[in-house]
Amino acid sequence: MVKIAPSILSADFANLGKEIKALEEAGADMIHIDVMDGHYVPNLTFGAAVVKALRPYTKLPFDVHLMVKDPDKMIPWFAKAGADIITVHAEACSHLDKTLMSIKEYGAKVGVSLNPATSEETIRYVLDRLDQILVMSVNPGFGGQTFIDSQLEKISNIKQMIGDKAIEIEVDGGINPMTAAECIAAGADILVAGSSIFVGGDYKKNINGLR
Repeated sequence: MVKIAPSILSADFANLGKEIKALEEAGADMIHIDVMDGHYVPNLTFGAAVVKALRPYTKLPFDVHLMVKDPDKMIPWFAKAGADIITVHAEACSHLDKTLMSIKEYGAKVGVSLNPATSEETIRYVLDRLDQILVMSVNPGFGGQTFIDSQLEKISNIKQMIGDKAIEIEVDGGINPMTAAECIAAGADILVAGSSIFVGGDYKKNINGLR
């Protein structure tokens, strides 16, 4: 069954601890934490101190997505703060293979993210380093955007590329019950959703709707 990773970018920032507990009770599989630095993307969100403060509120994996200009500097910060999975953007890394090795050395699972205009061929030669591939189905930086349909082909291509390797495909951006079904059909294993989970306040119903 597909895993659901609620993005706390859409949560109530004044009550993040309570929100994470509520998401766990509602059946979330992991918590997606979008880290933005105001440079790689035009927005600012969470630092490592926030991740560390939230860690005691749940045993669910923290799926930390670094949308930052200098991920190598930040990897140790977030690993020590309690990140279980650290995902970096291929486009932001000068030496992608070295960066992925660094994540593993700090004890976290290794993820790489691809923007909508980035070819899946970018990661062909680092597949052996990866636990997770994050396909951005919107341009990174803000929640509430519309799903980019061309990414369905990319998901399918990545599914074929990884073959029997133990790598999960995650999709982030514009996920709702309709696009969720399309992503699952294309080969997605994990769906990141913000607006569609938090709307209306019935997190369990919304999570089940995406499954």
